[in-house]
Order: sequence, then C-alpha cells, then structure tokens
Amino acid sequence: MDKNENKKINFSVAIITYNEEANIRDCIDSVCSLADEIVILDSLSTDKTIEIAKSYPKVKVFSQKFKGHIEQKNDAISLCQGNWILSLDADERATPALITSIEGILGNPNAVNGYKVSRLTFHMGRFIYHSGWYPLYRYRFFKKGFAKWVGENPHDYIEIEGTGAKLKGDIIHYSFKDLSHQVDTINKFSSIVAFTRFRKGNSFSILRSILKPLSKFLEIYIFKFGFLDGYPGFTIAVSSAYSTFLKTAKMYELKNKTLERPSNVRPDYGNET
Repeated sequence: MDKNENKKINFSVAIITYNEEANIRDCIDSVCSLADEIVILDSLSTDKTIEIAKSYPKVKVFSQKFKGHIEQKNDAISLCQGNWILSLDADERATPALITSIEGILGNPNAVNGYKVSRLTFHMGRFIYHSGWYPLYRYRFFKKGFAKWVGENPHDYIEIEGTGAKLKGDIIHYSFKDLSHQVDTINKFSSIVAFTRFRKGNSFSILRSILKPLSKFLEIYIFKFGFLDGYPGFTIAVSSAYSTFLKTAKMYELKNKTLERPSNVRPDYGNET
C-alpha cells in the first residue's frame, strides 16, 4: 500500500484540464511541494495531459465530459478531500510567496473561510500591472464546503460563505500564447456568453452594441491606466472593446434566427444534466 494513502489530507489543489500538455507540468510543480493531493478533472484530453499528470504521485486524475467552466470547476472541488482547497487553471502557477502564505494559514487555523488572491498576467512579452488585470483579487483558497464557483460561463468566480480575507503572493497567469491565441479565445468566449445570455432571454440592443465597446475601451485604457502598460495596454483595451462588441453582435444573429447557435459553440453545450 502506498504510504501516502494513510496520510491525512489537509490541503488539496483542484485543476480542470483539456489538452494542457504545454502547461500542466509547470502548474503542478508550483504547488506540489505543499499540497497533500492535486485533483485534476480532465475533459477527455487527446494529448499527453493525463500522462504527464499521472507521473506525479500526489496527483489524482478524473475524467468526464466538459459541462461548462463553472460546472466543471465545482465538480473538481467536490472530488477534493482536503480541508483547504486552492483552485487553479492549468495555465496558472502559484508563486513561492503565495505558497508561503498558504502554509502559514494551514499551520494556524482561524475563522476565515476563504482568501482572495491577486492574479498577475503575462501577455505580449511582459507582466500586465494595470488595465484592470492586476491585482484583480478573487477568492481561490478556501475551506471545503464553504465555497463554490458561480457567475456566467466562461466568466466565473468563487463565492464563499462567511468571512473572507486576502493572501500575500500572486497567481501567475499565462493566458495567451500570442495575439492569435487571444483573438481565438475572444471569439470562442464571446460566442459562449452570447449563447448563454440568449438562452436566458436577454435581448439585443443596437444602442448597447455601439456604446458598450467604446465605454469598455475608455474604461480599460484611461480609467484603469492601461496606457501605463505600453502598447500591450492599448492592445488589451482594443481587444476588450472588440470582445464586448462581438457579444452583442452575436446576440443579433441569434435574435434574428440567422443561426441556431454560434458555430464555435459545441452542439451539446448547455444541455448537460
């Protein structure tokens, strides 16, 4: 019998994956020193994601059909046995400072049920410290049974019950390989948002489709100091405005029955039980 099987599990890490062979090793390495278990819920990857994950003794791999970002992440949490859970995406890494902060909480239990962590994104060759991207505190570390993923797919967030606080240290986010990857992601995510909103009965507004992209650009570039991030900050502001426009334009397509669903949204999306 593996001696780790009898070890008390106090700290779990939950990760969802799909074809993340380029990211999963670095993600696991960033938490492996402290975690008692690392739970990976895979969405039927066709690359070496599972093979890499299974090479780590602390990793437990589960597989299921993708249900949606919120649903999948909540299922990953439910599979964790630890008293405390850190929820990560495969393209994220916990910094040594964050691991030290978590170790301090594990050694000194208190009445706080969840902790917000700042996320620092690397994009276009540099870390982005403005543009609304940093510090962007969100709950990621929490007591089991006191937190769940909520929101609107794919823009999800964790909601906790009870008292919350902040932790020192960052989650490093390697969100896009390059601009082409970002454009592909914007196209995919805007389709999911438009389709989700349409199914909920939201309506299309021509005025919103004109004004919202403009206000989003000003918000990111001016009011959230995106100009301090140099040209990448300008690109982020433009891409955010473009994403906002696509969400409304795709609502127009759905409203006028030009199509049943965006072509890059899976036929079974939203129909899972």
